[in-house]
Amino acid sequence: MSNNDDVQAIKDLGDKYRILKQEIGKVIVGQEKVVDLLILSIFCKGHSLLVGVPGLAKTLLVNTTAKALGLSFNRIQFTPDLMPSDIIGSEILDESRNFKFIKGPLFANIILADEINRTPPKTQSALLEAMQEKSVTAAGNTYRMQEPFFVLATQNPIEQEGTYPLPEAQLDRFMFNIEVGYPSFEEELQIVKSTTGNFEGEISKVLTSEEIIGFQQLIRKIPVSDTVYEYAVSLASATRPESDRAKSITKEYIAWGAGPRASQYLILGAKAHAALRGKYSPDSEDVFAVAEPILRHRIVKNYKAEAEGVKIEEIIKELV
Repeated sequence: MSNNDDVQAIKDLGDKYRILKQEIGKVIVGQEKVVDLLILSIFCKGHSLLVGVPGLAKTLLVNTTAKALGLSFNRIQFTPDLMPSDIIGSEILDESRNFKFIKGPLFANIILADEINRTPPKTQSALLEAMQEKSVTAAGNTYRMQEPFFVLATQNPIEQEGTYPLPEAQLDRFMFNIEVGYPSFEEELQIVKSTTGNFEGEISKVLTSEEIIGFQQLIRKIPVSDTVYEYAVSLASATRPESDRAKSITKEYIAWGAGPRASQYLILGAKAHAALRGKYSPDSEDVFAVAEPILRHRIVKNYKAEAEGVKIEEIIKELV
């Protein structure tokens, strides 16, 4: 790091990270990897897509995280009849006969876009503009989102009837694709005991908005060696069938590979992963740790992979 202040800031970040996980753990049982990736994406200024069947506490996880971070939180239930104005807001004529913009639920620090694939592309696009530009446009005026701003979207992987799957170009705007799995037997036993009685976990505020923004800027300043840069770019390039760095498994099973945004997120994710563990610079192990959730939704399998039942995760492990 460049100076003693930055070194101390890395230590402070690690301390806050451990306290944050403890607070979230008061309510959320297990799901260690999911919680880790969620915190990583927040410190990287990234958005995340949580994929899992109903009833796995995805909404509760996001709400709990927002409380521990001291951030405003809104949940938007996406439905087939939801319109852009329902989430952005709209202009009304006030008592003075002047037009006044009433902000919609999108104006919060953390947005839970519940079942994002249930709403038409028009509304999906309105959300994705806010994700990318950190602003929305209504009636010719641009309104900035309050920083920090994160979108955490959920998808149900087993029910596809009546849905509008996100195109690859829109999926690419999410830093992580986080798979939320079933809890273990012991974890589920603990969940049932804690949720069928009178126990209510009290969540304490761990960070302020200013601290979060400061840590985001700190992660950007973390130095990276050329070797790690080359490893990240080589990994992303290896997913592209037409690349001269493509491996045999890529040419056999992948129709379309990850773009440059994957390389950027691999480095950012590695920086944050290293910093949260008290390291002052990431190495290839940190890139490896974030590779799967970054590449999972950026690789398109071909027909042969589908026919043979080859999973994306298997391809990524082979590439790494």
